[in-house]
Amino acid sequence: MNIVFRGTSDAHGVPRLYCECEVCQEARATGVNRRYRPSIQLFFKQHTTIWVDCGPDWYPQMEMADQRIVSHMLITHAHFDHIGGLPQWYDQCRYINAEPRLYAAAEVIEEIKIRFPWLSGRILFIAIDDGIEFEDWRLRIWRVNHGRNGYSYAFRFEHKQRATSFVYCPDSIALSEEEQRLLYNTDLLIMGASFFKEPYAFETRSLYDVTELIELHSKWQPKQLWITHMSHDIDTRKHEALPEHIHYAYTGKVLEL
Repeated sequence: MNIVFRGTSDAHGVPRLYCECEVCQEARATGVNRRYRPSIQLFFKQHTTIWVDCGPDWYPQMEMADQRIVSHMLITHAHFDHIGGLPQWYDQCRYINAEPRLYAAAEVIEEIKIRFPWLSGRILFIAIDDGIEFEDWRLRIWRVNHGRNGYSYAFRFEHKQRATSFVYCPDSIALSEEEQRLLYNTDLLIMGASFFKEPYAFETRSLYDVTELIELHSKWQPKQLWITHMSHDIDTRKHEALPEHIHYAYTGKVLEL
């Protein structure tokens, strides 16, 4: 499997429209810190392709990737930065007469249908609370704490023949021991952090920060930890602050499993 980052920002994108901080200005000028709403794409050995989360930047993300069709979508939760592009996906599939499939937890599907009730006219919704298989990989999902923003879901892919696994968990904080159980000992762990060191009161927050993920890395012991869902607080040019095996993600970065 190849994993490609299509977006690595928080809910606001980088640069933020109203902001002229150093990171936002650099993002406008040279683009190192330019980030779209969080998303990854999975490419499987036998050509199955899955887009994970479909935020409001989905259209430019598809253009950047030089792609014209996505038939499978996997959604972590029903916040706008993760589902805002679904109406555009619906329209694309309608115009080319495609039969798309959207996979998510049952409660996430119900939220999406409330927001965008017409999607059911074209998109097949598939609840995966009990897991699902894609080619040589098993997917397990579980509910995780999203702080003041409620809940999200984390995804763990495990290879059916080899002891290989990776986890995608872009929105979480203050996870219980049970919620952390499937984060341990992965080959690859992708986690969200909007700030390097978040200055706000803990009860107002919705994601871990980078300093907390650095500490948790030694507990969870992934072979690699990649950080996504970054706000304009994080300057990815300053990666020397990260320990070995921890990295900032960026658009177009390909990870191989």
